[in-house]
Amino acid sequence: MPIRRASRRPRLGTVPLVALCLTSLSPAVAGAATHPRPDADSALKRRLAELVRSPGGPPGVIAVLKDGHRTRVVRAGVADLDTGREPRPNDHMRIASAAKAFSGAVALSLVDRGDLSLDDTLGERLPDLPDAWGAVTLRQLLNHTSGLPDYSESPAFLEILFADPRHRFDSRKLLDFVADRPLNFPPGSRYRYSNSDNIAVALMAEAATGTRYERLLRKLVYVPLGLRDTSLPQGYRMPRPFLHGYDVSPPDPTEDVSELISMSGVWASGGIVSTPADMTRFVRGYAGGKLFGRDVVREQRAWIDGASEPAGPGSNKAGLALFRYTTRCGVLLGHTGNTPGYTQLVAATPDGKKSLTFSTTTQINQTLKPDLLRQLRAVQEDFACALLKGKG
Repeated sequence: MPIRRASRRPRLGTVPLVALCLTSLSPAVAGAATHPRPDADSALKRRLAELVRSPGGPPGVIAVLKDGHRTRVVRAGVADLDTGREPRPNDHMRIASAAKAFSGAVALSLVDRGDLSLDDTLGERLPDLPDAWGAVTLRQLLNHTSGLPDYSESPAFLEILFADPRHRFDSRKLLDFVADRPLNFPPGSRYRYSNSDNIAVALMAEAATGTRYERLLRKLVYVPLGLRDTSLPQGYRMPRPFLHGYDVSPPDPTEDVSELISMSGVWASGGIVSTPADMTRFVRGYAGGKLFGRDVVREQRAWIDGASEPAGPGSNKAGLALFRYTTRCGVLLGHTGNTPGYTQLVAATPDGKKSLTFSTTTQINQTLKPDLLRQLRAVQEDFACALLKGKG
């Protein structure tokens, strides 16, 4: 299929910002044993191939299923349309709003240590923010009941982004784009997903510790969980090697948008770059409650009505920077994300012993591709069943 490099105004999903059908069972994530299940894996590979062939579907998909020490990697399509190479577990990718789980991991680790409280307010920790936002608590930011207006929907922000997608924003001033706006609703009164929430979470973590958010990520998340290839860049360049992300919008030519947008404009809300291997390590520790004590885990899993964006498989409930996905085969905890070129699901069982990392190389959400999103969620549920019950 024809490919264009980024040249036009970017499509906007949750974070503003090709159908080759080769499938295989890859080597496992480095250091893990692999025990293939040919029949089940053949069915899963067929499901991925169907997704890649679908109108507007991703050029490549990779899924990592881990059960104890057993790892299965199922993939379809290609990581790079120019070279035709297949996706690999150590390829870098934009994790989009799954980065919100990382800001949650930092904040909840600080709550566990006593540096923050879930009842701390913006007025107490960030007094320079608008007085009208002062009563919003850390808990409400983490479960998206804060009412903060979403800076990524601000006309001023979007004007800059459209004029120069690689513009270098001051990440710590992103909330200034909506500082003249009141809350959308009284704090705690309803659920509404907002990119502003996790910017504020990171700023509260910095205020509580006097340490930059990037250093807190390394100290509290990367090092404890053994993440080797995860970072929070400010620019638009991707570390090599990487899964190329594409805008697939027939009849327009397929466009490589991997390096379309500067991550400074999404920061703690969606700017992290990682790999399927690292995200597997992350979600097993984070969703499995390994980063903080039992009391904090209990608070994190106080579920309310709300879905991740895009919605994950099965029925969704929202916790503190974590979502519960109740599938026909059981429950997984995790997060999703989407941004130009990428759509992500990372999830694990509540004990962290089983996990699924599912990455596609085009943006799929309810606004852009509702039919494809329904198909994606159905495929993800099949993978969840393969993980939880050994069913394809």
